[in-house]
Amino acid sequence: MIKDSVGFESFSALDIRVGTVKRVEIFAEARKPAYKLWVDFGEEVGVLKSSAQITDCYNIEALIDMQVMGVVNFEPRQIANFMSECLILGIYTERGVVLIIPKTDCKNGEKLG
Repeated sequence: MIKDSVGFESFSALDIRVGTVKRVEIFAEARKPAYKLWVDFGEEVGVLKSSAQITDCYNIEALIDMQVMGVVNFEPRQIANFMSECLILGIYTERGVVLIIPKTDCKNGEKLG
């Protein structure tokens, strides 16, 4: 049984959109291995930064131009010396975090419905 149920209103408050990773750097200052990502979420949202602990499953070259799903309306969060502006969505697996990605190319900024 799932604990801590969330009502539909809470879920619908999340603004989850498709974006394309445009830039990636190793996040050397992070406590756990991570990347700094710059993701283009389209004209309405623009490019947002995020920290992502995805180094076990992805290298920098594989991430460039990859489309990802992200929550774009979280409050920014300071992580070491980096301000994370969105949450890139992934699944915790035995081998590391696997990103949630659209199966087909989408326009940046399109919303999860």
